Amino acid sequence: MIQIQNVSLAYGDRPVLRDISLSLTERRIAVIGANGSGKSSFARLLNGLVLPTSGNVIVDGLNTRDNGKDIRRKVGFVFQNPDNQIVFPVVEEDLAFGMKNLGFSKDKIAERVNEILTRYDMLELREHPAHLLSGGQKQLLAISGVLVMEPAIVVLDEPTTLLDLRNRRRIARALDALEQTVIHVTHDLDVIAGYDRAIVIDDGRVAIDDTPAQAIPAYQRLMS
Repeated sequence: MIQIQNVSLAYGDRPVLRDISLSLTERRIAVIGANGSGKSSFARLLNGLVLPTSGNVIVDGLNTRDNGKDIRRKVGFVFQNPDNQIVFPVVEEDLAFGMKNLGFSKDKIAERVNEILTRYDMLELREHPAHLLSGGQKQLLAISGVLVMEPAIVVLDEPTTLLDLRNRRRIARALDALEQTVIHVTHDLDVIAGYDRAIVIDDGRVAIDDTPAQAIPAYQRLMS
């Protein structure tokens, strides 16, 4: 569970989020809002990439202010642009990086790399240069790099924005199949129609918090 307790966030003198309190317990949660609404900053609060100016974010009893490293093992984060997340030049090296840092054995690393590449039909790309992958393959590699760490929660910040329709659908299917809790910041409203909850952030505040069937039409009215 992630608890957001009276959280506000400002960058210098610019307020970004204003007094947000939520409990995030559902298996599939969408976060939607206009550009500049604060939704990406909201996402970064959830695993301690950004710390609140006031209030607290609690993940399974751990405060992001004091337990960032432990929380980031529980809550994985996928960025909008996979090039910001891919570290190593070869696919299998990139997937192995985080596990090596945590002291996993070579056998365990190889097992997890094989499993995740097989899951996404990328096994033949294990020795492929990461920068030569297609956009969809890069995003799957970025997601895979998070999943091999076995987090309980995966937060994704607009992972389909840079992709064409075919690859957006491929990523959507991959997210639907995850066992983990998914918190998905997105503009792709059709992708989240089957989610359990949709949170609309507008001008740094929670404007709507409901099922997608209720929240999406309300958000569309808000934007018009």
